[in-house]
Amino acid sequence: MSPVVDFALLASTQPPPIYNDVCMNSQALRKLFEQVRKKRLSPDEAVERLRHLPFEDLGFAKIDHHRALRQGMPEVIFAEGKTPRQVADIFTRLAAHGGNVLATRATEEQFVAVAATVDLAEYRPEYRPKYRPEYRPIARAIVLQRDRKRHGKGVIVVVSAGTSDIPVAEEAVVTAELMGNNVQHIYDVGVAGIHRLLAHRGALAKARVIIVCAGMEGALPSVVGGLVGVPVIAVPTSVGYGAAFEGLAALLGMMNSCASNVSVVNIDNGFGAGYVASLINRL
Repeated sequence: MSPVVDFALLASTQPPPIYNDVCMNSQALRKLFEQVRKKRLSPDEAVERLRHLPFEDLGFAKIDHHRALRQGMPEVIFAEGKTPRQVADIFTRLAAHGGNVLATRATEEQFVAVAATVDLAEYRPEYRPKYRPEYRPIARAIVLQRDRKRHGKGVIVVVSAGTSDIPVAEEAVVTAELMGNNVQHIYDVGVAGIHRLLAHRGALAKARVIIVCAGMEGALPSVVGGLVGVPVIAVPTSVGYGAAFEGLAALLGMMNSCASNVSVVNIDNGFGAGYVASLINRL
């Protein structure tokens, strides 16, 4: 059954905010101040544009519009546990400030609510966004990508041990791509057939950062770490039978890795791995 959204309720709300083309980062602030200095923009207009810095209070959420200025990436929505309406409201407010927007752990129903809110903007040309959000079902992510500039200096390679680990790996891929990186993926190359991994040694050798997602006993990150001289971010997944303890066995195995270039994020946290890899790739 298709997800159901109360379009009447969405339509009865205030008009969607204007979708700015420029993210409010340090470069945009300098341009704004320059416009005021040259009297192309009044001080009141500049204040209006900055009105919601550093955060905007929606009652159920306080949106950190200042984060892109501090960290180089806008706030990301963790959609799990939020209603479709809440995700749609947060998403459109973030989109109003420009730049890319990402919602992780999102459902199709939440995406329909986001898309419907953007559709309402089509009725008024001044609210029409240049780009539309899309749903990545495998990664369970809602993505609005307007800034496609490359910020990373090299290639981030995302590796999955098995096909069942791909959803977590795809979350890492989506995150790293949205943060301006060249991303390659190598899937289903776990230690049960190590020759599959060795067939990709050339790609691993060219990577600047590597993310490895694995469940079961979580051995693959140590193997990859022993083959390369770059940071390896290990992501334990909740894939495996009973004694895997929903990823705990993989987590403990990765934390005890004898490969010195391996660091570990939380179970199923593809987003965290993609984010940290992106920061490393900018250094």
